[in-house]
Amino acid sequence: MILERRAAGILLHISSLPNRYGIGTMGKAAYSFVDLLSESKIKYWQILPLVQTSYGDSPYQSAYSGSGNPYFIDLEFLVEEGLLKKSELSACRNTKSKIDYAFLYKNKYAVLRRAYERFDVHGADFVSFVGQGRFGGYALFMSIKEKFGGAPFDKWPNKYKFARAKSLQKFKKENEKEYLFWQFLQYEFSLQWKALKGYANKKGVSIIGDIPLYVAYDSADVWLNPKLFKLNADRSLKKVAGVPPDYFSATGQLWGNPVYNWAAHKKDGYSWWIERIRQSFELYDAVRIDHFRGFDRYYEIEAGEKTAVNGKWRRGPKYELFQAAENALGKLNIIAEDLGSLDKGVYRLMDETGYPGMKVMEFAFDGNEDNPYLPKNIKENSVCYTGTHDNDTLLGYIKKLKKKEYEVFVKGLEEVLGKEQIELELTDKRSVAKAVLFVTLWSRSKLAVIPIQDILLLGSSSRMNTPSTSRGNWQFKLKRIESYELSEFIGYCGLTGRL
Repeated sequence: MILERRAAGILLHISSLPNRYGIGTMGKAAYSFVDLLSESKIKYWQILPLVQTSYGDSPYQSAYSGSGNPYFIDLEFLVEEGLLKKSELSACRNTKSKIDYAFLYKNKYAVLRRAYERFDVHGADFVSFVGQGRFGGYALFMSIKEKFGGAPFDKWPNKYKFARAKSLQKFKKENEKEYLFWQFLQYEFSLQWKALKGYANKKGVSIIGDIPLYVAYDSADVWLNPKLFKLNADRSLKKVAGVPPDYFSATGQLWGNPVYNWAAHKKDGYSWWIERIRQSFELYDAVRIDHFRGFDRYYEIEAGEKTAVNGKWRRGPKYELFQAAENALGKLNIIAEDLGSLDKGVYRLMDETGYPGMKVMEFAFDGNEDNPYLPKNIKENSVCYTGTHDNDTLLGYIKKLKKKEYEVFVKGLEEVLGKEQIELELTDKRSVAKAVLFVTLWSRSKLAVIPIQDILLLGSSSRMNTPSTSRGNWQFKLKRIESYELSEFIGYCGLTGRL
């Protein structure tokens, strides 16, 4: 189980691994990274959701919550399988410093279709895979979407929009080749991911995955399970998710995801969620759940609102859902993303589940002695980070602090270093960032996870995501990652008892 002993991990999404073909994959660079972690005695590799991305390219918005991202299928491995010729990979060659999703959409799917043309759909393993039925709804969803030029399901003809059984059966029969193409993508993804995870586990490295609380509206999840979400009779959105106005945003955050009809989930014994969690633990050794507080109370807004100002808080399923899941699946290795403004209900839920929460050292030094991220306020049952995928890089954050904020930040950091008798000189902003990284590893948290950007001391241009913005996100990609670049970080891990 996670948090059994002090350990360290690195946060690096698959997409950010070095690759000549536009985006990181489950190929040789992933295996090399596992080797690097294993040789360095780093026990955990944390990633973002592995799902197939949709509009906006976010791993937190997917065509199906149980899917694997076809972009992560390694083309060189398909060459080894005899499904592609090496010369055919040139169509996907892209060595830009940032991920170009438009290029990937246009070119990688074309190459994957070429591989599919050579694939034996009658092979016993593939037939068995399809027969399990796990991706049947997803494959139909994507096939129909393809037929209608990528249009969202609420724009489809009614016989497909309302997922009428006879119409779907007829469509599947008439479009079997396209249907099996999407099954093929999940088959290849599954093969490559299982091999990579198996290799990591054999090397002593555990994978921490990530599942969002919400799913995308235009997804197979909503299309096939409309009663589980707050929709109108015509399948249009009735209520959407977000968070209310706060210090960071006067209008709140309007996410636009459909909110759950928790009464329907309860009536069904939370079977949809239990299956989602079960599938997640087939992929990962531990799972971070994003926006965990939404299980206690969630914020819903009328569909059509332009901001999140006029939303209302509603009661979530609370501990009942996790009790049902653990009754079905056993003790769950879950990390709860409990960041932001919390109340007694969330703290109660955290206590009831026993799941470790998250602490972000980037936000610790604001001069407030009650700050929950200050080292003195951190408990062992937690996971400590310098930052997350939604924050600026550590160095970027420090560089953007105003003069007074920076002075307060450094003063707070100096106090911690002095109290813990840690001798680190704070001569410039890079040294301040290094000290924060060290203090994160020094913290009481049983597990400390550091984003690769912070280990390498990269600036704001390497930020993964800026919430409430639609451009320039999820594009971070490494040119390389070498052992010498991690040597100081590994040394820190040793000094803080995490190896």
